[in-house]
Amino acid sequence: MKLRTKIQLFSSLFMLILLLLINTSVYYLFYKITAESELDELVEQTNTIVRRLNDDPNISEKKLLRAYLPQDGMIRVVQEDESLLLGSLTRESEYTDIPPEFSRGEKHYVTSRGNGLYTATVAKPIIWTNGDIVTLEVTRHLNALKENMNTLLYVLIAASLLMLIPTYVAGLMLARFLLSPIRALTRTMQTNSKESEWQKIEVNNRSKDELFEMEATFNQMIEHLKANFEKQEMFVSDASHELKTPISIIKSYAQMVRRRGYDDRDVLIESIETIESEADRMQKLVEQMLELAKNKGTHELENVNLSSLVTETAETFERAYNRDVILNEQDDHVLVKGSHDQLQQIFYILIDNAFKYSDGDIHVTVRTEHNLACVDIADEGPGIPEKAQPDVFNRFYRIDKARSRETGGTGLGLAIAKTIAQTHDGDLTLTSIVGKGTTFTLELPALIEK
Repeated sequence: MKLRTKIQLFSSLFMLILLLLINTSVYYLFYKITAESELDELVEQTNTIVRRLNDDPNISEKKLLRAYLPQDGMIRVVQEDESLLLGSLTRESEYTDIPPEFSRGEKHYVTSRGNGLYTATVAKPIIWTNGDIVTLEVTRHLNALKENMNTLLYVLIAASLLMLIPTYVAGLMLARFLLSPIRALTRTMQTNSKESEWQKIEVNNRSKDELFEMEATFNQMIEHLKANFEKQEMFVSDASHELKTPISIIKSYAQMVRRRGYDDRDVLIESIETIESEADRMQKLVEQMLELAKNKGTHELENVNLSSLVTETAETFERAYNRDVILNEQDDHVLVKGSHDQLQQIFYILIDNAFKYSDGDIHVTVRTEHNLACVDIADEGPGIPEKAQPDVFNRFYRIDKARSRETGGTGLGLAIAKTIAQTHDGDLTLTSIVGKGTTFTLELPALIEK
């Protein structure tokens, strides 16, 4: 069953049940009020008869009772053995089939005789002229009540039908209103799926309701998916391009070895060294791509002393490069929550880059600022042009591709460092002046010891 049919069916059924409850209540309330009004009138008439009997004992009881006989009713005097004292006084013989009932207490009630016929009866005990207790029974057929109840029933049925028609139309309009954005969403999703597009839903001039939120959320999802897809395409394209170059070089030198390597030892040695160098570069590229993906996963976190970690890393590079790293520790006990290996990898990347692109001194400063643990790594290299600074953290981005090939760079190091910093709820930024050098700053939430 379609959602549109469900909405129409539910709204119509709900209104039908509501109308049945209301109409039933109105019907029985009208019946009760009218019946009680008829009974009150009959009680008053019965009391009048009793007063006349008491006020004038010499009057003929039968004549008095005939004088007060209802137009559509009957008066009877019922003895204790339920026999009739004066017979049934009535203008219609059909009323005599109502069985007499002796009662020592006053009663007044309305009974249904079938076919929509209602009878109002008042039974009142009185003392007869001979001293016996008898029941004065006054009965009236409520023909007007029957007609009024039938009229009310027809009116309620007609009113219900008149109300169900606009209810059905309102349900139809509501279904169209609710389903219109859903259909638009479905069409857009089908178009995006079949035609590989990134189409969004038009949300201008719309009320800010839940349907608007659904459409806006869908548009945000499309933008997010499009951005990720474009990044993925760019990553695959860049990776293919970066792998294509060393593969071409390896293939070229392999062909040169096949042509001339057997006769020329120098060519053979040069080709082997170049192939090995390019193979190492490919291996490093693949390892860094895997590392970049791995750094997006979860890692076990611990308390890490940044001061000790920076000192340890700097000493490693000093021994490897035989160059000094100038440490400036404003605080020798700066703690952060993170992965020891990942944070060390950031410093490896930044200090390694500083050594590769600078022949001057490398300055490393550890400090705290506004509940942040900060590490500044500054070099005296050529600097980074201002227009290139926003792109240095992008994958495979290299300012000087010729020099990057000489230094073995892949363009992934800073992207990896940036990703690690962000997974630790921190950030990696830079400031650079062309001709004077570059400073990379790592900021992480500091642990405050209590």
